[in-house]
Amino acid sequence: MGIAEYFTTGTLAMLLGLDRVAFLQCMVSRPLVAAPLTGWLLGVPLAGLEVGMLLELLWLGRLPVGTVIPPDDTQVAIGATALALTLERLLDLHGMPAVILCVLVAIPLGQVGQYADGRARRANGQLARKAEAAAAAGNSHQIEWLHLCGSGHFALASLCTCAVIVAIGTLILYPLAPLLIGVVRETGLGLQYSFTLIGAAVLLGTLNVSRGLYLFSLAFVATLMVLWLR
Repeated sequence: MGIAEYFTTGTLAMLLGLDRVAFLQCMVSRPLVAAPLTGWLLGVPLAGLEVGMLLELLWLGRLPVGTVIPPDDTQVAIGATALALTLERLLDLHGMPAVILCVLVAIPLGQVGQYADGRARRANGQLARKAEAAAAAGNSHQIEWLHLCGSGHFALASLCTCAVIVAIGTLILYPLAPLLIGVVRETGLGLQYSFTLIGAAVLLGTLNVSRGLYLFSLAFVATLMVLWLR
């Protein structure tokens, strides 16, 4: 990746990170949107779409609502897409096997976003107390500035998370991807379907659906029948 690609990735990380919790929340931060958008801007639209499809179900039931701070799915999606471009440029590895490797590396690194988001919220708690004092003093300009600083904390947390995912992910994948890509290719569609099944299981676990286990088993059997009939 060149300087332009890094700049584009960092800008997207901040803007979509703000949409996740701090501003608008119009759902462009969801992996199914964030990853294809990143891929389109970086010139690897198919890789972005594949990353979004693999990740969306895994986080569909884990939203940053209230005091809940899940791992940063937005930065995992952006970072994994950037890693897919890195593998293509550095090692000439592309296609779904390379994308799967990038996703598998990016997912655990998303825990960094959980820590960064928590730090941003604690910093904004201090800003809230300053805003109360400014409101008591009738200083509206300081309140506006503090509000912008609070958004800046979330943007910085998103940028740091994405930078960690891309940097550490590159260090991990550069030596290991050539060794593992053959195994992933041999696994083929089985590994891809496992993402869907795990995502469906995670989603059912978060829903208040009676007899969720039976529903999941029925869907699993129906999927196998459709594949068999093909």
